[in-house]
Amino acid sequence: MVLITAEIGINHNGDIEIAKKLIDMAKQCGCDAVKFQKRTIEKVYSKEALDVIRDSPWGKTNRDQKMGLEFNKKEYDIINSYCKEKEIKWYCSAWDIDSQLFLRNYNLEYNKIASAMLTDIEFLKVVADERKYTFISTGMSTIEQVEDAVKIFSDKNCPFELLHTNSTYPMKLEEANLKCIETLQTKFHCNIGYSGHESSSYLICIAAVMLGATSIERHITLDRSMYGSDQSASLEKAGLERLVRDIRRLNIILGDGVKRIWDSEIPVMKKLRNID
Repeated sequence: MVLITAEIGINHNGDIEIAKKLIDMAKQCGCDAVKFQKRTIEKVYSKEALDVIRDSPWGKTNRDQKMGLEFNKKEYDIINSYCKEKEIKWYCSAWDIDSQLFLRNYNLEYNKIASAMLTDIEFLKVVADERKYTFISTGMSTIEQVEDAVKIFSDKNCPFELLHTNSTYPMKLEEANLKCIETLQTKFHCNIGYSGHESSSYLICIAAVMLGATSIERHITLDRSMYGSDQSASLEKAGLERLVRDIRRLNIILGDGVKRIWDSEIPVMKKLRNID
Protein backbone atom coordinates (compact mmCIF):
# COMPACT_ATOMS: atom_id res chain seq x y z
CA MET A 1 0.00 0.00 0.00
CA VAL A 2 1.17 3.51 -0.82
CA LEU A 3 2.35 5.36 2.30
CA ILE A 4 0.79 8.84 2.44
CA THR A 5 2.53 11.53 4.49
CA ALA A 6 0.90 14.87 5.24
CA GLU A 7 3.75 17.38 5.28
CA ILE A 8 2.98 19.96 7.95
CA GLY A 9 6.47 21.42 7.68
CA ILE A 10 6.30 24.95 9.04
CA ASN A 11 2.65 25.53 8.11
CA HIS A 12 1.85 25.49 11.83
CA ASN A 13 3.27 29.05 11.92
CA GLY A 14 4.89 28.39 15.29
CA ASP A 15 1.55 27.62 16.96
CA ILE A 16 1.19 24.20 18.60
CA GLU A 17 -2.61 24.43 18.46
CA ILE A 18 -2.46 24.85 14.68
CA ALA A 19 -0.10 21.86 14.57
CA LYS A 20 -2.65 19.78 16.48
CA LYS A 21 -5.41 20.80 14.08
CA LEU A 22 -3.23 19.76 11.13
CA ILE A 23 -2.49 16.41 12.78
CA ASP A 24 -6.24 15.95 13.31
CA MET A 25 -6.87 16.83 9.67
CA ALA A 26 -4.29 14.31 8.43
CA LYS A 27 -5.74 11.56 10.62
CA GLN A 28 -9.33 12.30 9.61
CA CYS A 29 -8.37 12.21 5.93
CA GLY A 30 -6.68 8.80 6.28
CA CYS A 31 -3.00 9.73 6.03
CA ASP A 32 -0.42 7.32 7.43
CA ALA A 33 1.92 9.93 8.89
CA VAL A 34 2.60 13.61 9.40
CA LYS A 35 5.97 15.30 8.94
CA PHE A 36 7.61 18.40 10.38
CA GLN A 37 10.88 20.28 9.78
CA LYS A 38 13.57 20.94 12.40
CA ARG A 39 16.35 23.51 12.17
CA THR A 40 19.01 24.97 14.44
CA ILE A 41 18.48 28.46 13.10
CA GLU A 42 21.90 29.91 13.94
CA LYS A 43 23.63 26.99 12.18
CA VAL A 44 21.43 26.66 9.11
CA TYR A 45 21.54 30.36 8.24
CA SER A 46 24.39 32.86 8.29
CA LYS A 47 24.29 35.94 10.52
CA GLU A 48 24.07 38.11 7.41
CA ALA A 49 21.03 36.19 6.17
CA LEU A 50 19.33 36.36 9.56
CA ASP A 51 19.93 40.09 9.90
CA VAL A 52 18.12 40.88 6.65
CA ILE A 53 15.11 43.15 7.16
CA ARG A 54 11.90 41.15 6.80
CA ASP A 55 8.51 42.07 8.20
CA SER A 56 6.60 39.15 9.70
CA PRO A 57 4.17 38.46 12.53
CA TRP A 58 7.21 37.86 14.76
CA GLY A 59 9.28 40.97 14.11
CA LYS A 60 11.33 42.98 11.63
CA THR A 61 14.19 40.63 10.63
CA ASN A 62 14.62 37.29 8.94
CA ARG A 63 15.90 35.97 12.31
CA ASP A 64 12.64 36.95 14.00
CA GLN A 65 10.65 35.11 11.34
CA LYS A 66 12.78 31.95 11.41
CA MET A 67 12.79 31.77 15.19
CA GLY A 68 9.05 32.38 15.31
CA LEU A 69 8.38 29.41 13.04
CA GLU A 70 10.67 26.99 14.89
CA PHE A 71 9.40 24.40 17.34
CA ASN A 72 11.64 23.26 20.20
CA LYS A 73 11.60 20.43 22.74
CA LYS A 74 8.44 21.59 24.51
CA GLU A 75 6.45 21.57 21.28
CA TYR A 76 7.92 18.30 19.98
CA ASP A 77 7.12 16.58 23.28
CA ILE A 78 3.51 17.65 22.76
CA ILE A 79 3.57 16.50 19.11
CA ASN A 80 4.98 13.13 20.12
CA SER A 81 2.28 12.58 22.75
CA TYR A 82 -0.50 13.90 20.55
CA CYS A 83 0.39 11.68 17.59
CA LYS A 84 0.48 8.64 19.88
CA GLU A 85 -2.95 9.60 21.21
CA LYS A 86 -4.31 10.01 17.67
CA GLU A 87 -2.55 6.84 16.46
CA ILE A 88 -0.73 8.45 13.57
CA LYS A 89 3.00 8.25 12.85
CA TRP A 90 5.17 11.35 12.77
CA TYR A 91 8.67 12.09 11.59
CA CYS A 92 10.76 15.08 10.70
CA SER A 93 13.31 16.36 8.20
CA ALA A 94 16.33 17.78 10.03
CA TRP A 95 18.31 20.55 8.35
CA ASP A 96 21.49 20.19 10.42
CA ILE A 97 23.28 17.57 12.50
CA ASP A 98 22.23 19.02 15.86
CA SER A 99 18.59 18.78 14.82
CA GLN A 100 19.06 15.19 13.68
CA LEU A 101 20.62 14.28 17.02
CA PHE A 102 17.75 16.02 18.80
CA LEU A 103 15.18 13.90 16.94
CA ARG A 104 16.79 10.72 18.30
CA ASN A 105 15.00 11.49 21.57
CA TYR A 106 11.72 10.33 20.03
CA ASN A 107 12.69 6.96 18.52
CA LEU A 108 10.88 7.77 15.27
CA GLU A 109 10.27 5.08 12.68
CA TYR A 110 11.46 7.15 9.71
CA ASN A 111 14.10 9.72 8.83
CA LYS A 112 13.83 12.23 6.02
CA ILE A 113 16.51 13.93 3.93
CA ALA A 114 15.34 17.25 2.51
CA SER A 115 16.50 18.08 -1.01
CA ALA A 116 18.57 20.93 0.45
CA MET A 117 20.60 18.40 2.46
CA LEU A 118 21.21 15.85 -0.31
CA THR A 119 24.78 17.02 -0.97
CA ASP A 120 25.81 17.41 2.69
CA ILE A 121 27.94 14.29 2.97
CA GLU A 122 28.69 14.58 6.69
CA PHE A 123 25.00 15.00 7.46
CA LEU A 124 24.01 12.04 5.29
CA LYS A 125 26.48 9.81 7.12
CA VAL A 126 25.03 10.79 10.50
CA VAL A 127 21.52 9.92 9.33
CA ALA A 128 22.56 6.69 7.62
CA ASP A 129 24.34 5.55 10.79
CA GLU A 130 20.92 5.27 12.45
CA ARG A 131 19.86 2.60 9.91
CA LYS A 132 16.25 3.76 9.98
CA TYR A 133 14.12 3.71 6.85
CA THR A 134 14.91 7.06 5.25
CA PHE A 135 13.03 9.05 2.63
CA ILE A 136 15.49 10.97 0.45
CA SER A 137 14.16 13.90 -1.59
CA THR A 138 15.99 14.51 -4.85
CA GLY A 139 14.91 18.02 -5.87
CA MET A 140 17.41 20.40 -7.50
CA SER A 141 19.86 17.49 -7.85
CA THR A 142 21.68 15.73 -10.67
CA ILE A 143 21.59 11.97 -11.08
CA GLU A 144 25.26 11.92 -10.04
CA GLN A 145 24.47 13.72 -6.77
CA VAL A 146 21.66 11.27 -6.08
CA GLU A 147 24.06 8.42 -6.81
CA ASP A 148 26.54 9.76 -4.23
CA ALA A 149 23.81 9.88 -1.58
CA VAL A 150 22.58 6.40 -2.43
CA LYS A 151 26.10 5.02 -2.07
CA ILE A 152 26.35 6.38 1.48
CA PHE A 153 23.11 4.72 2.55
CA SER A 154 23.92 1.49 0.74
CA ASP A 155 27.41 1.29 2.23
CA LYS A 156 25.96 1.72 5.73
CA ASN A 157 23.15 -0.81 5.11
CA CYS A 158 20.54 1.84 5.82
CA PRO A 159 17.19 1.21 4.08
CA PHE A 160 15.99 4.14 1.98
CA GLU A 161 13.45 5.35 -0.52
CA LEU A 162 14.12 8.07 -3.07
CA LEU A 163 11.50 10.77 -3.58
CA HIS A 164 11.18 12.40 -6.97
CA THR A 165 10.38 16.08 -6.46
CA ASN A 166 10.79 19.60 -7.74
CA SER A 167 11.96 22.12 -5.13
CA THR A 168 10.00 25.16 -6.28
CA TYR A 169 6.97 26.37 -4.27
CA PRO A 170 4.59 26.13 -6.01
CA MET A 171 5.89 23.87 -8.76
CA LYS A 172 4.99 24.54 -12.39
CA LEU A 173 3.01 21.63 -13.82
CA GLU A 174 5.29 21.38 -16.85
CA GLU A 175 8.24 20.79 -14.50
CA ALA A 176 6.72 17.76 -12.74
CA ASN A 177 8.67 15.40 -15.04
CA LEU A 178 7.06 12.30 -13.54
CA LYS A 179 8.91 10.03 -15.95
CA CYS A 180 11.85 10.49 -13.58
CA ILE A 181 10.12 7.97 -11.31
CA GLU A 182 10.89 5.27 -13.87
CA THR A 183 14.39 6.72 -14.42
CA LEU A 184 15.18 6.45 -10.69
CA GLN A 185 13.63 2.97 -10.46
CA THR A 186 15.73 1.72 -13.34
CA LYS A 187 18.93 3.33 -12.08
CA PHE A 188 18.76 2.49 -8.38
CA HIS A 189 16.42 -0.54 -8.11
CA CYS A 190 14.69 0.79 -4.99
CA ASN A 191 11.34 2.18 -3.91
CA ILE A 192 10.58 5.58 -5.44
CA GLY A 193 8.07 7.99 -3.95
CA TYR A 194 6.87 11.45 -4.91
CA SER A 195 6.91 14.68 -2.89
CA GLY A 196 4.53 17.24 -4.37
CA HIS A 197 4.77 21.03 -4.22
CA GLU A 198 2.16 21.85 -6.86
CA SER A 199 -0.33 24.58 -6.04
CA SER A 200 -3.63 22.72 -5.99
CA SER A 201 -4.20 19.84 -8.38
CA TYR A 202 -3.68 16.39 -6.89
CA LEU A 203 -3.71 14.79 -10.35
CA ILE A 204 0.09 14.75 -10.33
CA CYS A 205 0.17 12.64 -7.17
CA ILE A 206 -2.36 10.22 -8.67
CA ALA A 207 -0.29 9.96 -11.84
CA ALA A 208 2.83 9.36 -9.74
CA VAL A 209 1.17 6.39 -8.03
CA MET A 210 0.10 4.99 -11.41
CA LEU A 211 3.73 5.24 -12.51
CA GLY A 212 4.84 3.19 -9.52
CA ALA A 213 5.38 5.66 -6.67
CA THR A 214 5.42 3.78 -3.37
CA SER A 215 4.86 6.83 -1.18
CA ILE A 216 3.33 10.29 -1.50
CA GLU A 217 4.31 13.32 0.55
CA ARG A 218 2.08 16.36 0.22
CA HIS A 219 2.07 19.69 2.08
CA ILE A 220 -1.14 20.47 3.95
CA THR A 221 -2.66 23.62 5.43
CA LEU A 222 -5.76 24.72 7.28
CA ASP A 223 -6.15 27.64 4.86
CA ARG A 224 -4.02 28.46 1.81
CA SER A 225 -4.43 32.18 2.52
CA MET A 226 -2.56 31.90 5.84
CA TYR A 227 0.84 33.53 6.30
CA GLY A 228 3.76 31.47 5.02
CA SER A 229 5.80 30.63 1.94
CA ASP A 230 4.55 27.01 1.77
CA GLN A 231 0.82 27.63 2.26
CA SER A 232 0.00 28.23 -1.42
CA ALA A 233 1.62 24.91 -2.41
CA SER A 234 -0.44 22.97 0.14
CA LEU A 235 -3.74 21.08 0.18
CA GLU A 236 -6.64 22.08 2.37
CA LYS A 237 -8.83 19.40 3.96
CA ALA A 238 -11.18 18.83 1.02
CA GLY A 239 -8.29 18.36 -1.38
CA LEU A 240 -6.45 16.04 1.00
CA GLU A 241 -9.58 13.91 1.47
CA ARG A 242 -9.91 13.47 -2.29
CA LEU A 243 -6.21 12.71 -2.68
CA VAL A 244 -6.19 9.97 -0.04
CA ARG A 245 -9.50 8.51 -1.27
CA ASP A 246 -8.35 8.27 -4.87
CA ILE A 247 -4.91 6.84 -4.04
CA ARG A 248 -6.58 4.12 -1.97
CA ARG A 249 -8.98 3.42 -4.84
CA LEU A 250 -6.05 3.05 -7.22
CA ASN A 251 -4.85 0.03 -5.24
CA ILE A 252 -8.13 -1.65 -6.22
CA ILE A 253 -8.42 -0.23 -9.74
CA LEU A 254 -4.93 -1.23 -10.87
CA GLY A 255 -5.45 -4.86 -9.84
CA ASP A 256 -2.88 -7.64 -10.15
CA GLY A 257 -2.38 -7.71 -13.92
CA VAL A 258 -3.71 -11.28 -14.36
CA LYS A 259 -6.12 -11.56 -17.31
CA ARG A 260 -9.20 -13.49 -16.21
CA ILE A 261 -12.94 -13.86 -16.74
CA TRP A 262 -14.68 -12.39 -13.70
CA ASP A 263 -17.67 -14.14 -12.19
CA SER A 264 -19.68 -11.00 -12.90
CA GLU A 265 -18.89 -11.39 -16.62
CA ILE A 266 -20.16 -14.97 -16.96
CA PRO A 267 -23.89 -14.11 -17.32
CA VAL A 268 -22.99 -11.44 -19.89
CA MET A 269 -20.74 -13.88 -21.74
CA LYS A 270 -23.52 -16.51 -21.88
CA LYS A 271 -25.89 -13.90 -23.25
CA LEU A 272 -23.63 -12.41 -25.91
CA ARG A 273 -21.64 -15.44 -27.10
CA ASN A 274 -22.65 -18.73 -28.61
CA ILE A 275 -21.68 -21.05 -25.78
CA ASP A 276 -22.79 -24.66 -25.56
